[in-house]
Amino acid sequence: MVEANQRSAYSRPMSEPTKSEKGESAVEVAADCPRCQKPMPLCICDSVTPIESRISLLILQHPQEQDRALGTARLTAQHFEQAVVKVGLSWPSLSKALGRPVPDPSRWAVLYLGSAKVADLDTSSDVVAINRKGELEDHQRGILNDIEGIVLLDGTWSQAKALWWRNPWMLKCQRVILNPKHPSRYGALRREPRRDGLSTIEAAGMLIAALERRPQIAAVLNASFERMLTRFREVQHTMPELAPKPKGRPKRDFRRRKRG
Repeated sequence: MVEANQRSAYSRPMSEPTKSEKGESAVEVAADCPRCQKPMPLCICDSVTPIESRISLLILQHPQEQDRALGTARLTAQHFEQAVVKVGLSWPSLSKALGRPVPDPSRWAVLYLGSAKVADLDTSSDVVAINRKGELEDHQRGILNDIEGIVLLDGTWSQAKALWWRNPWMLKCQRVILNPKHPSRYGALRREPRRDGLSTIEAAGMLIAALERRPQIAAVLNASFERMLTRFREVQHTMPELAPKPKGRPKRDFRRRKRG
């Protein structure tokens, strides 16, 4: 786990601070939570509900993923005793990334969408195992029943792609993709280039709930996500420097574009 850097105390100047200085002081005075690494006004760690799960969880976060205010990797990990968050670009093996031996990497699943879409496959399942060509694996139920751990790639679309290509050991794992019925709860706060793009916490909830056939897992994680988003919107009104409004438009997804 990466330790958070506590922000130093802020001393007010003798003169009346400007509007800009007030904004800077709000950022400086808000220490980071050592668990979720968000500024304390955005932290909801005290409401996290532990979940018992047979599935191990490894979250690999791209080092340039800087969205601390809206990121969900560490919030997700707090729900699971066996969860590990690692920040970096590459690791020699799954065992090195996880920090413990993994006898059979093929029993681990890596969630990576890439150019694959469930809509292009002959299935309506929520979780789909695919091969290296992006095709449906045979014996879906048997494959998914054998999964004992999952790897999630945390970052933007391009950052997840970089993590996938920089870690060839992922090819020894089972690749899976998701088929969410609804778009991410981020909404306008953080738009995804594809409808099936979810936050890390939503993806973890959907995947683990399906693998364990326990829908309550997704319900607990989605509830945490909703609380986080509610807190973010509340802080936008009182400390907008800590919860800035999204800038710009989302990147369009031109891959596999159909010609009319």
